[in-house]
Amino acid sequence: MKIAIVTDKSRMELLPSEEGFKEDEQKRKTVEEVEKILSQKYDCISLIADDNIINHLKAENVDLVFNLCNGIRGDSKLAQLPALLEYASIPYTASSILGHTLAINKVYSSNIFKATNIPTPNFISIYDVNQLKDLDIKFPVLIKPNDEGSSRGIHQDSLVFDMESLVKKVKEELAIYNPPILLNEYIEGREFSVGVIGNGEDLMVLPIQELDLSNLPDDFKRFYSFEIKAYYKDLTVYHIPARLSDEERKLLEDTAKKAFRALSLRDYARVDIILKDGVPYVLEVNSLPGLMKGKSSLYRMAEATDLGYEGLVLKIVETAIKRYKLEDDTFDGPRIVNI
Repeated sequence: MKIAIVTDKSRMELLPSEEGFKEDEQKRKTVEEVEKILSQKYDCISLIADDNIINHLKAENVDLVFNLCNGIRGDSKLAQLPALLEYASIPYTASSILGHTLAINKVYSSNIFKATNIPTPNFISIYDVNQLKDLDIKFPVLIKPNDEGSSRGIHQDSLVFDMESLVKKVKEELAIYNPPILLNEYIEGREFSVGVIGNGEDLMVLPIQELDLSNLPDDFKRFYSFEIKAYYKDLTVYHIPARLSDEERKLLEDTAKKAFRALSLRDYARVDIILKDGVPYVLEVNSLPGLMKGKSSLYRMAEATDLGYEGLVLKIVETAIKRYKLEDDTFDGPRIVNI
């Protein structure tokens, strides 16, 4: 079987420099490590998604794409490569057009959570700063883009405590990111990440990660901002497995699985949850979570099991192969089964 690892062009010109730089670094290092692992078992190449990506994949006679594309621009950018691949009948790892579109859009995903009785923070969608006039809102408020991941657009000054700061930050966000900008209810509790692998009823949950920010400088706000992810990992403690009772662990696992299914996700994802007063509030679901060795949450979770990082990468491929009903040793060309 021939696998192509496909990732994006740089978004440096579209993102603030530090966000763009970190994103490019993550892409490059992830591709290197994933290719190293998959090359041990498969014929493996890496490609950059461009206008000719389908022609390149067909010319290389690729059987499966290991999708690492977040997309470049647009409000459904995570779904762009899956749409091209489905049109061309080329199998790929991770979620479909629908799953990525729902997960990346925090308005839609939050509304789905509410409709399926999954606790999630309340929010207000802001398309224009004039909407903030006479807004009746309870502070503090966490400001975040609607369709970004990896804490892009969520900085230390995104948690605001007054209207003046709110207006200033919303103006900044609207100038950079796709509208709407979300004003999220800030729920102060214990933060967890739950890795889910599989499809349908056949889901496995990796050891839950608990985020501990107690070692950060006193002037830092205690939420997982871009600055902390990018520059203060050495002061961040990740408890794996998380410090949970059996009842709490099962609650988080069941909530993560329910959120995974509610958004029609496939193969693997990461569910971020705040636990407060026994209620698991789903913050968001990352349908294409980072796989960077030594840095990503899924890496840490997998390393806490017999699976390990190498096993995680192979498991993702095996899960996609099983979903498509592809026989690894007799496969003779791309075909779509059981999308």
